[in-house]
Amino acid sequence: MIAPLLRLSLFVAALIGCQPAWAQNSGLERLTRPDQIVSWKAVGRVDIGRSGFCTGTLIAPDLVLTAAHCLFDEQGKPRPVDTLMFRAGYADGVSIAESRVLRATAHESYDHRGDGKIEGKEIRYDVALLQLADPIQPTIAPPFSVERPGNGTEVSVVSYARGRSEALSWQRNCTVLGRQAGLIAVDCDVTFGSSGAPVFDRSQGRARIVSLISGGGTYNDGVVAFGMELPSLVSDLKAQLRADRSVIGAATKPGASVRRIAVGSGERAGGARFLKAPGN
Repeated sequence: MIAPLLRLSLFVAALIGCQPAWAQNSGLERLTRPDQIVSWKAVGRVDIGRSGFCTGTLIAPDLVLTAAHCLFDEQGKPRPVDTLMFRAGYADGVSIAESRVLRATAHESYDHRGDGKIEGKEIRYDVALLQLADPIQPTIAPPFSVERPGNGTEVSVVSYARGRSEALSWQRNCTVLGRQAGLIAVDCDVTFGSSGAPVFDRSQGRARIVSLISGGGTYNDGVVAFGMELPSLVSDLKAQLRADRSVIGAATKPGASVRRIAVGSGERAGGARFLKAPGN
C-alpha cells in the first residue's frame, strides 16, 4: 500500500476507531474515452523525471495541487524543478495539455526530512503547489475549487497509480471513515502513484476538492487512506509563492509551451514507481 505507516494501528484507531464499518464501495473505472475524461480533465499525472510520478490537479490555470512528499527524494532533498512535468488528463500517451513546472513550494510546516514515521503532522501538511511555466486555460481544463469537507460520508477519488499509470481511474463512491484535527480517513482504493490524488465531494453539483491522498495502509482487513483539510493550507501555499518563500526552486528553462502529445512522440510513457514519503 501507500507509504508504509509505522504505528499504523494506534494512528488509525485514534482517527476512525478500533472497529470501522467497511462500506461496499464502487470499483475503479478506467477513464480513456473523451466522454469519460471530460469531467476530470484538470486532473493529471505529475511526472518527476524518470524516477516516478504522482497525481496532481489544477486549481487555477497555472497552479497544480499535489502532495508535498512528491517534491523530495528519499534522502529528503528537493527534486530538481526542471524535471517536473504536469500532463492534464493524460491517457494512453495523449494529454489534454501539458506544461513544465516553473516553481514549486511545499507547505512550510511539512517536514521533508522525515524520521521513518508518517503520522498526524506529516499527513496534515503534506501539500504542495506547482506553478506551471505555461498556464492551461480553463476552456481546455477547468480548474477545481478547494473547499472544506461537508457533512456527508461519500466521496470520490480520481488518480493514477502503479499498474494503472497510463490512464486515470475513478472510484465513483468510497467512504469517509473519520475526521479529526484536520485529518481525514477514507477507504478509497489507492496505492503507489496516488499521492496527491484529489478527494472529491460531488454532493453539490460539480465536484469540489476536499482533501488530497497523502498515505495509507491496511487495517482490520480493510484499506485506509489518509488526507487533510485543505483551504487554509492552500491559502498558505499561495502566500508562499507570492512571497517567494519556501519555494523548492525555479526552472532556468521553462520548456515547451502547452501542447498535445501523442504516442510515438518520444516522450516517456510511464512505468514509474510511486514516490514514497521521505524515510520510508
